[in-house]
Amino acid sequence: MPIANIQILKGRSEADRKRLIAQVTQAIIDSLGVEAGQVRVVISEIDPCNWGVGGIAKSDLMR
Repeated sequence: MPIANIQILKGRSEADRKRLIAQVTQAIIDSLGVEAGQVRVVISEIDPCNWGVGGIAKSDLMR
């Protein structure tokens, strides 16, 4: 059973997250030849103040 763990910044719409789940699932199906029911996709949303880029919190970079 393939499991994809994806971390993204908070703020994406539900439609965006659903599309991501569908497309990642399809990529795994195509790559591994498994059935859709075997694929698990977990999205973890991270607050921008808890995400750093180059030593700077993403929340500061978004201003």
